[in-house]
Formats: sequence, C-alpha cells, structure tokens
Amino acid sequence: MDHSPAFLKIVDDAKRRVREVTVDQTRERMRTNPDAVLVDTREDREWDAGHIRGAVHLGKGVIERDIEKKIPEKDTEIILYCGGGFRSALAGDTLQQMGYTNVFSMAGGWRAWNAEGGPVTKP
Repeated sequence: MDHSPAFLKIVDDAKRRVREVTVDQTRERMRTNPDAVLVDTREDREWDAGHIRGAVHLGKGVIERDIEKKIPEKDTEIILYCGGGFRSALAGDTLQQMGYTNVFSMAGGWRAWNAEGGPVTKP
C-alpha cells in the first residue's frame, strides 16, 4: 500500500509509544491470558470480508467513542490489529492517552496473520 509521508510520520511517532507484538506473540498472549481482548480496528467492510477468529470489532473511526463501553477496565490486555499495523498503532496511542495501560499493536496486522495461517472467520 502506498502511504503518504505525513501519515507514515504520525504512525512512526505513535509506534515509539505503543508496544508491538508479532503474530506468534499475539497467539501466545491470547492463549495464556483468556481475559485479553483482540480488537480489529479496520473499517466495517474489511471486518465483514473476514477477521481473526475471536476478535471484537471497534473500527478506528469509533474506537475512542465506544471503547469504554466495550472494555471498561483500563488495565485489560488489549491487542489491536488493522490491515498492516499502522492504524492499530495510532489507535493504541489514543487508547493509552485515554488511560488504558496494557495496550499492544500487532505488527503486520491482518496481512501478517493470514500469511502465517492464523484462524479466521469469513462470510
């Protein structure tokens, strides 16, 4: 995907503050912590086309508005993903500003998950 330099600059800035995890680390974290929440931050149409099995959907456009209803405990382990790991880093940075203390962004996002054969739900 061809991202603008300005977009990449703000993503790089957010990634300095948001911890990233690999697909394998995500799987392990989800296995060892049944209370961890995997959050898909992609657009509705992307979610509808397929998503990681067990994930909840809070698109980047509404996550700030809806997160406290969906995940009220600020210390809940939250692993965010998007298509490639950029939007999830931005969302993670915002959640940390909102007081969430255990936030991660999955590097490579949906594309990396699929490339590694992770379980998905498709229509």
